Amino acid sequence: MQGTRDVAHSIIFEVKLPEMAFSPDCPKAVGWEKNQKGGMGPRMVNLSGCMDPKRLAESSVDLNLKLMCWRLVPTLDLDKVVSVKCLLLGAGTLGCNVARTLMGWGVRHVTFVDNAKISYSNPVRQPLYEFEDCLAGGKPKALAAAERLQKIFPGVNASGFNMSIPMPGHPVNFSDVTLEQARRDVEQLEQLIESHDVIFLLMDTRESRWLPAVIAASKRKLVINAALGFDTFVVMRHGLKKPKQQGAGDLCPSHLMAPADLGSSLFANIPGYKLGCYFCNDVVAPGDSTRDRTLDQQCTVSRPGLAVIAGALAVELMVSVLQHPEGGYAIASSSDDRMNEPPTSLGLVPHQIRGFLSRFDNVLPVSLAFDKCTACSPKLTLRPSDQQQKSSCFPVTCGRLSTPFPSGFLLPAMKTRKYRAAIFFSGSTDCQARSASGH
Repeated sequence: MQGTRDVAHSIIFEVKLPEMAFSPDCPKAVGWEKNQKGGMGPRMVNLSGCMDPKRLAESSVDLNLKLMCWRLVPTLDLDKVVSVKCLLLGAGTLGCNVARTLMGWGVRHVTFVDNAKISYSNPVRQPLYEFEDCLAGGKPKALAAAERLQKIFPGVNASGFNMSIPMPGHPVNFSDVTLEQARRDVEQLEQLIESHDVIFLLMDTRESRWLPAVIAASKRKLVINAALGFDTFVVMRHGLKKPKQQGAGDLCPSHLMAPADLGSSLFANIPGYKLGCYFCNDVVAPGDSTRDRTLDQQCTVSRPGLAVIAGALAVELMVSVLQHPEGGYAIASSSDDRMNEPPTSLGLVPHQIRGFLSRFDNVLPVSLAFDKCTACSPKLTLRPSDQQQKSSCFPVTCGRLSTPFPSGFLLPAMKTRKYRAAIFFSGSTDCQARSASGH
C-alpha cells in the first residue's frame, strides 16, 4: 500500500537482557593522565570562576573593550584607562553621566565628593538615582552614587564623601566648630586629590572649582573641567605644569619644534605645560556667584541632553590624553587640526571643547596659561616641597586675594560684614585667626 502506513508491515522484536551486576568500586579505566602531584588519576577542573556572576560580568566588560583593540584600534592601551583613579567633584547631572561613561571604559576606581542630598527633581536627569532615594529628606548624593555604581557593576571600587568644598566669597564664621570643620574639609580634599590620578570638576558654581584647581595644579594632577550653560557647554583639560627641575633638554621632541615650522597660527602647537586653566581668562578673583539671586536663578537650567554630551566628551578627552605618549603634556589640538593626521589612535587631543547645541556645533579653541592666574600661577601652586618646608596644609584667608603665605596656599575673598580675617592652617600648629575691624 503506497502512501499509507499499516501495522502489518512492521516487524516486532522481543529482546531479553541479562541482569547486570553493579559494583560500588570504581571500574578500571584507561586514559588516566598525571595530575599536579605527578600521580595517575582523574583531572579536576575548578569552574567556580566561570560560574560566578560577578566574574562573568567583569570578563564581559573587559571583552567588550578588548574587541576595540582586536578589531579597530590595535594600539589602544586599555591598561592605562582601566587602572586610572578618578575623583569626581560633584555628583549631580554631570557627575552621574561622567561616572557611567567611566564605567563603560572599564575604569575600576571612582570616588565621589558632594555635600547635597537627592531631591525629587534629580532622578529624571541624574541616572544614578531613583525615586526611593528622595524619600525621608533624600540620601546624600555622594554615598548614593557610589552605592549605585557597585550595584551596576560589582567589580568597581566606588566610594563617596559627603563633604563641603570651601569656596571664595562664601563666608566662614569664626566659631571653633566651623573653623575646625573647614580645616578638615581642606585636608580631606588635599588627600583625595593626592591619591587620585584624574580630577573631574563637575560642580554647579564657578567658585567651587577654585580650591580643587589650585591643589590639583600644585600636585600636577590631570584636571578635566566641564561646565554647562543653557544650550552651551565647555569641556577642557587644565595645563599640566612641568616639574621645576625639568629643563629644556628633558622636554619631548615635539615641544622643541619651532612654531613657524608647524603652522602660522599664534595658538598652534601649544604644549600641555603652557595651556591655561578654567580661571586663566578671569580679570577678577572668583567670588560668590549666587549672591542676590532668587532660588530659581540659583538652579542650573540647561537643555536635558547637554549634560549627557558634556559628560561623555569629558571622559573621552581624558582617555585621549591618557593614550597620548606625552600624557598631560601633549600639544593641544585645535579646530585647524581636524584635517591633519591625529596624534593618537583615538584622534585629536584638544585643550577645550566648546559646544553650541542650538547650532549642533563644536569648536576646539586653545588658550595660554596666565602667569598671574588666581588658580594655576606659580606663586599659588609652588608646593611646600619646592619651598623646602614641611607644612603641606592650606592656609585659608577670609580677606582679599593677596600674596600667598610661605607655608602653602590661599583661599581668597571670603568676606564678612565687619571683619576680614586670615586663618592659617599649619601642619605643626593649631588654627590661628587674626581679625581687624575697618580694614
